Amino acid sequence: MKKQQFFLLLFILLAIVSGIFAFDFYLQNRWINCFLFSSISLVCIFLAQTSALSYIQKTEKMLLAIQKKDFSLFPETDENSLVENAVKLYYQSKEEHLSHSSYKLLYEEILNQLEIGLMILSKKNNEWEVFYVNPVFLEILEIPKYNYWNLYENKTQNFYNIIEQTQYENSQEFFDISINENTKQSFSLRTKKVQNVKNRFCIISLESVQKIIEQKEKLAWNNLMKVISHELLNTLTPVNSLIQNLEYIANQDVIEKEDQQDMQESLMIINNKSKQLLNFVDDYRQVAELPKPVFKTISLTHIVESALNFLKPEFEKNNITIINSLENQTIFADQKMIERCLINLYLNAIYAVADNSEKIIKTEIKTLNKRILLSVEDNGIGIPNEIKDKIFLPFFTTRISGSGIGLTLSKSIIEAHKGYLNYKPMEKGSRFEIWFLN
Repeated sequence: MKKQQFFLLLFILLAIVSGIFAFDFYLQNRWINCFLFSSISLVCIFLAQTSALSYIQKTEKMLLAIQKKDFSLFPETDENSLVENAVKLYYQSKEEHLSHSSYKLLYEEILNQLEIGLMILSKKNNEWEVFYVNPVFLEILEIPKYNYWNLYENKTQNFYNIIEQTQYENSQEFFDISINENTKQSFSLRTKKVQNVKNRFCIISLESVQKIIEQKEKLAWNNLMKVISHELLNTLTPVNSLIQNLEYIANQDVIEKEDQQDMQESLMIINNKSKQLLNFVDDYRQVAELPKPVFKTISLTHIVESALNFLKPEFEKNNITIINSLENQTIFADQKMIERCLINLYLNAIYAVADNSEKIIKTEIKTLNKRILLSVEDNGIGIPNEIKDKIFLPFFTTRISGSGIGLTLSKSIIEAHKGYLNYKPMEKGSRFEIWFLN
């Protein structure tokens, strides 16, 4: 038994025993003894009460310290087992609090480094409060930081109304707003609802559309420069070496027959490399100077059948099974350009299934979400994940004899028709989807 508990019980026992003796002496009319033991009993009662109050006060103080997370005046050790347990609980809570504080600082620093605007709203007592907002968000809208969401209504009313219209649910949209009476700017806005048992949050992300476009253009330009630089170096490096060799032979007083043969071979290689470079430039011109489409109403089914008939000898030569599921749909497009796009996709599919024992190419036309979907699917080798983001890049190819402009040209053709072409990986094979406006 601990010391404080021992003294508390001792004082209570002494108070009881002294009270019994005092009562006995009172019955015997022995007043001095009665007064003496009565005093002892009262003193013991007082000491027991003081000890109990001290014990309760310490416990309350520790519990209040844990509740308020006040770590400054908490005792290091104590002999009482309850206090010791409270001390352990307290320092455990302190450690968890410090750990949470560290994580909070880390997460806030990460969010502050984001290049998109981010605001997190928290709903309390039916009122939205600003749980977190990063500097980019405030910079984009040119507004100060407030703790309550409704204060932003006067600062940026258009944006506030847009968020209100989402009802703080999941949404994604683009909108134009004028900030501080300046020219209108376009933004990409996303809202995400997050809810647990006690709290409801709304995460708002905001990004400038112009910035998104500039980043993508810069990335595309850098990738294109890498491809062009690679192609030029592969062509010009051996040419330069051959020219130096020719220059050396030409400076000799007498040109041997063997040297003449070397010169002739070098000139042939230079001529071939020059033609390759001209073809490369011509391929680039085809992508960069895509002719304007001649639009007219045409049958999409007819275009697919025409492209399949054009490549029929290749399909038969490679024993490829063609499966079609074609709805009768018409589009407003340039027939030759769409057919050229399809031929590129079919040629890629033929190459992809070349090593298969069973070779299948499927074509499907259907209406989905008020749009016309044309898909070309094969059961070939598929496209590795590490290069799937580069397949539409000009001159990017994994084939030895490939030009690398087929998919780029096809994508440009579809975009010229207000549609879009995308790649969808399959469990086995590849699927390219062309979406047209209905």
